[in-house]
Amino acid sequence: MRCDQTPAWTALQAHADNFKSFDLRTAFAQDVPRVQALSQQAPHVLADLSKNHTDVATEALLIELARQTGLAAHRDAMFRGEPINNTEGRAVMHWLLRQPEGSLPGELAVPLQQVHDTLKPMLHYAEQIRADAQITDVVNIGIGGSDLGPQMAVLALQDFVLAGKRFHFVSNVDGHELAAVLRGLKTENTLFLIASKTFTTIETMTNARSALAWFKVQGGSDVSRHFVALTTHVAAAAEMGITTTFGFWDWVGGRYSLWSAIGLPVAIAIGAQGFRDLLAGAHAMDQHFRAAPLEANLPVRLGLLDVWYRNFLNYTSRSIAPYHSALRRVPAYLQQLEMESNGKRVDRHGLALPYGTSPVLWGEPGTNGQHAYFQMLHQGTDVVPVEFIAVKKPTHSLKDHHELLLANVIAQAQALMLGQTDEGGHKHFPGNRPSTFLLIDELTPTSLGALIALQEHRVFVSGSVWGINSFDQWGVELGKVLAKDIHARLLSGDTAGLDASSAALLQGVRQD
Repeated sequence: MRCDQTPAWTALQAHADNFKSFDLRTAFAQDVPRVQALSQQAPHVLADLSKNHTDVATEALLIELARQTGLAAHRDAMFRGEPINNTEGRAVMHWLLRQPEGSLPGELAVPLQQVHDTLKPMLHYAEQIRADAQITDVVNIGIGGSDLGPQMAVLALQDFVLAGKRFHFVSNVDGHELAAVLRGLKTENTLFLIASKTFTTIETMTNARSALAWFKVQGGSDVSRHFVALTTHVAAAAEMGITTTFGFWDWVGGRYSLWSAIGLPVAIAIGAQGFRDLLAGAHAMDQHFRAAPLEANLPVRLGLLDVWYRNFLNYTSRSIAPYHSALRRVPAYLQQLEMESNGKRVDRHGLALPYGTSPVLWGEPGTNGQHAYFQMLHQGTDVVPVEFIAVKKPTHSLKDHHELLLANVIAQAQALMLGQTDEGGHKHFPGNRPSTFLLIDELTPTSLGALIALQEHRVFVSGSVWGINSFDQWGVELGKVLAKDIHARLLSGDTAGLDASSAALLQGVRQD
C-alpha cells in the first residue's frame, strides 16, 4: 500500500498537528529517559536522535507506517536478489559486494563467487601497484559514483594511505581540471584508472582520450602498463590499448559502486586488507539492517525520521556537518546517494506523487561551516535539521586540537537546541532547532564502511516508504541527450529550431 493511503499516514498527519507546539527544551525537562530511548548503538556508529523533533510516540507511528507499506518485505526482496529496480528490470545487490565468500546458498552463490573471483585479482593488482616504486601518481578518471565514492574514501582514510603515492581524481569535462592534474605528472610515474561501466560516458571518455593523447605526446609508449579500465566493455578498452580491466555487474548502481572494481583506487591507497576491512564494516551494517527489529534498526529509524521531517513537518533540506577534515567529501557523496536515489516525482508504477520525496542535502565540514552557513541555521527563517558526524579518537598528536573540535560539535548541537534570549532581537536565538549526532570511535576502513552502508540503507528505507524506485536515475539522461545536439550546433553555428534563449547563448559562447 502506498504510504499516503495507509491508516498510519492519516494518524501521523493528526499527530503532526498536535506537534506544532513541540519544544526540545520542554521535552528534555519532562522526559528524563529521552536520551536513552532515542539513542542507539549500531555496528561502529553511535546515534543520538534525542535532539530531533520526535518522540517515542512519533517513532511508534512511523514504525507502523513502515509495516503498512511493506518495508521489511521490500528489504528482504533486495537481499534475496529480486529485481526491485523495476524500471530497469534489475536486482539491487551492492550489498553482495561485501558479503563474505561462500556465505550464501542457492541462486546467490553463483554471483557471490563471481564477486570474489573479481575481487581477488583486483586486490592482487592493487598490491602490485603499491609495491611498484616507479608509480608515484594514480589518476582516477570517472564521474558520479565512479568519482565521488573513491575520492571520498581515499580522503577519509588518508591516514591509511601508502606513503609515496599521490591520488588524483578527475571528473569534470572542463579541461581545466584535467590540465591542472597533468601539469604535475610524468608519464613513467603515472597510472591512469578509467572508470566507466559502459566505456561510453561522454565526460569520462573525453578525459580518458585527452589523458591518452597527453601520454603519447609526452613520450609514453606502454599504454597497457599505465592505463587500466574499470568497465564491463572490455572490447572498447582494448581499442584504446588497455589490456588490464576489472568489471562489475548491472546490479551495481553507480552511486553504490564504491565496493566493486570502482574501488580500485581505494584498494591501491589503503591496501588489500584495508579494502577488505572497508567491506567488512559495510557488511556488519548490512547484517544489522537485515536482522534487527524495526524499532531497534538504525537505518530504519533514520529513514523514517527523514519521512517525518519531509512529509509531516515540511523540512525540505538537511545539512551534513562532519567534524573531521578527512570527511570533507562526505556531504557531496551523500548528495548523490540520496538526491539521485530519491529525487523522484512518480511512484514505482509511474503515477505522480502528491507528497514530497528527497530533501536537499548540503554541508561543509566543521568548524569551517560555523563561520559560514551556521548563521542561517541558528537565526534564519527556515528550520533545517543538521546531521553532525564526529570521531572520538584523533590520529594526530597535536595538543588541544581534537578536544577543541569535539567541544565545538557538541556545543553547536546544544546551541541549536537551547537558543538564547535577547530583548533587542539581534542576539536572539530561537533555539528548538533539530539535529542528529552520529559518533564513531575511530575513523578506520571498518568504521567508514559501516557509516556509508548506514546511509545507503537509510535512503532505501525512505524511498521504500515513499513507494519510489530508488535505483534508477532517468533524470540525468535528458541533459546528456540535449548536450550532444548543442555540441554539434556549437561546431556548426546552426541555431535552427532552438528556443530563443538557447540560440542567443549558443551564439554568445561560440569562438569567433
